[in-house]
Amino acid sequence: MVSASTVHIGLWGRDEECDAIRRLLDREDGGALLFHGPPGSGRSALLAYARRWAGERTVLAGAGLADEATLPYAGLHRLLDPVLDADTALPVRQRRLLRRALGGDGCPAEQRLALAAAVRSLLAAAAADRPLLCTVDDLDIGDPQSAWTLAVVARRLRRLPVAMLLTATAPATVDGVPAHRLRPLDAHECHAMLAGLRERPPAAVATALAALSRGSPAALADLAGTLTPVQWRGEAPLPGTPPVDGTLAAAYRARLDLLPEPTRRLVLLAALDPGDDPATLVRAAWAAGLTVEALAPAEAAGLLRTGPGGVTFPHPLARTMITAVAPLADLRTAHLLLAGTLAEGALGRALRHAIAADCPADTLAAELSAAVDEVPDRAAAAVVLRRAAELSPDPGRAAELTIAAARCAWTAGDPDQARGLLRRLTAGPAHSRADLLRGEMQLRCDAPAAAVATLLAAADVVAPTDRRAALLALVRAGEAICVTGDQYRYAEVARRAEALRRPGDPPDLDLLATFATGVGATLRGDHARGGPALRRVVVLGGRLTGPALTPGALVCAAAAALLVAVDGPAHRLAGRAVEVARARGELSLLPRALELRAVAEYWLGRHEAAAETAREGVRAARATGQHVCAQVHLGILAVLAAVRADRDAALARIAEIGDGAAPGSRPDAYARWALGVLDLIDGRYADAVARLSALARTGTGRGQVLVQVMATPYLVEAAAHDGGRPAAALAVFDHWASSTASPSRRALAARCRALLAPRGGPEAEREFHAALRLHPADTDRFERARTELLFGRELRRRRRPRDARAHLHRAREAFTLLGATVWAERAGEELRAAGESVGPVRRGPEQLLTGQQLHIARLVAEGATNREIATRMCLSTRTVDHHLRNVFHRLGVRSRTELARLLS
Repeated sequence: MVSASTVHIGLWGRDEECDAIRRLLDREDGGALLFHGPPGSGRSALLAYARRWAGERTVLAGAGLADEATLPYAGLHRLLDPVLDADTALPVRQRRLLRRALGGDGCPAEQRLALAAAVRSLLAAAAADRPLLCTVDDLDIGDPQSAWTLAVVARRLRRLPVAMLLTATAPATVDGVPAHRLRPLDAHECHAMLAGLRERPPAAVATALAALSRGSPAALADLAGTLTPVQWRGEAPLPGTPPVDGTLAAAYRARLDLLPEPTRRLVLLAALDPGDDPATLVRAAWAAGLTVEALAPAEAAGLLRTGPGGVTFPHPLARTMITAVAPLADLRTAHLLLAGTLAEGALGRALRHAIAADCPADTLAAELSAAVDEVPDRAAAAVVLRRAAELSPDPGRAAELTIAAARCAWTAGDPDQARGLLRRLTAGPAHSRADLLRGEMQLRCDAPAAAVATLLAAADVVAPTDRRAALLALVRAGEAICVTGDQYRYAEVARRAEALRRPGDPPDLDLLATFATGVGATLRGDHARGGPALRRVVVLGGRLTGPALTPGALVCAAAAALLVAVDGPAHRLAGRAVEVARARGELSLLPRALELRAVAEYWLGRHEAAAETAREGVRAARATGQHVCAQVHLGILAVLAAVRADRDAALARIAEIGDGAAPGSRPDAYARWALGVLDLIDGRYADAVARLSALARTGTGRGQVLVQVMATPYLVEAAAHDGGRPAAALAVFDHWASSTASPSRRALAARCRALLAPRGGPEAEREFHAALRLHPADTDRFERARTELLFGRELRRRRRPRDARAHLHRAREAFTLLGATVWAERAGEELRAAGESVGPVRRGPEQLLTGQQLHIARLVAEGATNREIATRMCLSTRTVDHHLRNVFHRLGVRSRTELARLLS
């Protein structure tokens, strides 16, 4: 009998499960498997695959039906009906017991095991001529008597030629049987499935559908089956949820219909509530005359889980589908109950006003803005605002509330939810506000080039009524321009920002406008105008207080500080931005703030700290769906590894960036800078010059001008070896460095001039001495050591070995202390060439371990357990175990105590 809930979907992402099925069917003896997962995870498709693979086996197919859940042994009767004639081979007592149970007369409790033995004997008789395959879908939906009996039989098939495959929502349905949990499909598998269902959609549509489906095969199939051709091509908005008349919705309805009415009401409340505060659900249940104990049937059915932290759902799509299939009256009642639980808070008051039809729009907007600012949990605020939008009788007000909810979801680090909310909007006055958010997500997540046009257009529309939002949109558009490498377009941003400036602007507006005009001037080389403007931004950023103290404003101030080379303030401002973003729950700005902190640490010479910050940035960007930001941090890590001559680590980071970085973008430029440094270290000077010169086209405003400025010292060094003279790039760097008050930048400029000065002349020596005088003694030790090395090499080549040795000794000592072994060895080679006898450099943990291994080793030395390390680094404990074994092997230690002693 064919399962009534069969979903005809492909088996993408189910290779492991298919292998398990084939191994079971290829065995001569019997056995059973359980596949469990949420509705729509592809369980029925796996059973269909098994039936196709059954070969010569006799196949019995059954399924649990909600309509027969109250009929004892109805499911067992439907499964065994085709082979009931074989009961003549059973002993009389077993035959009578089986016939009575399947005939509707039930089975006494003390004879349930005997009934299971009779079913096993019947299956053995049916398999006498050829092996048997039994598949039972949705075991937990049908009658519990059949489920219990089949579970007993499934555990006793080893010596029979009978294979049994069962599916259920939760693994607790069948104990003692090997179980496979069906995981959600990943993005690649979703794209492959969509291409198999219809003609391959555009990448943006496939990505959006994968996010909507949350990896559910049934949801993906339902969405693909309901989209119009225009939607499939990406020319019309996509739906916000899977269709309510689809297979997945029907599966959820079937499971909810089995629950008692109080349980259904409480499950709906749990689905609507974010679940972060269990007290909210308890209060709402009490107001409805319910208790949380009513959730027990839903938990037993595998629809949800309860614990000290509240209610969780096994699949991220479960909340959406439970609310989607709920009757409208039940949905509104649940919303109102939850609204009442927030009555004591500012958000609760604002929510009640949003529900009321007579609240003035301006009063509501001010109240919501103040209320949301008071709540650090932006995810909870997003839920409340979404609830207010769904309850609001005014379409315009509902749109504003939906946009506010989407912004809270985005700042909480959930871009998929934010996009889903924005897809609900129709064209109207609020569209430009939605575009402000769309543009920001495009910048950080997947389409910085598209973000420029989106943000500029939105800024024009909102400027007459909200200059703050318009200026912030212009600043974000400028950031997108810099990420894509089209700096020549920044002039337009600066012009528009200047037009929005007004006398007497408050500090936060003054900061945004001044930042845009200052960056515009700096990018066109007008440091006389850009420098003072950006220094003013740094000062304003340090004075921000109250509501003006936002992560966005601090990020602008930190970026301004880097552009005028005040690294200490840049580091403090970026660090403050990280702190404020975490305190306010604005996780969407965390990756950008960490990027600026890492760059500041690079300029300060704190390479290890910069690498740790960038690794944290990768984790934060990936956790919040910001793929572009993650690539930027990977690029920074590649550069840091290359600068320290760690070829393997640099290439690994570049490989992680992959082909996803657009040519000419900031991640692409960082990757090419890292490769150029590796070329320089390996003596491929022409290749290094070619790579680093191509980072930007000087004088055109195209390319990654800011990245090339950072890479110019390496470009000049490679060109000096190759006999070239990158005059344009050096002129840009020299002009910028001389406009700053930074000794470290001026030291690098002097070193560049020394390298390009005529060999053997006094100019080179004069510039090297100037560089060493300018290098700060307390920071930038790595670059000072590189200057000592280059000066020592120059003196040696000029046949002044005694003078050279003093510089080379200082370089070797500094590199050794910094753990830069390759550079220390280079200094040692130069010393030997200068007539000094030096031994090999001792390799410490920093050189023997990868960055990740070193991080794990230091956490172990601090006393962290493997589980604690896994949690902090977002790894599995198995991965931590693997890395730790390699650490012990490479360092030659045998215990955590020895490791801690070595690292101390």
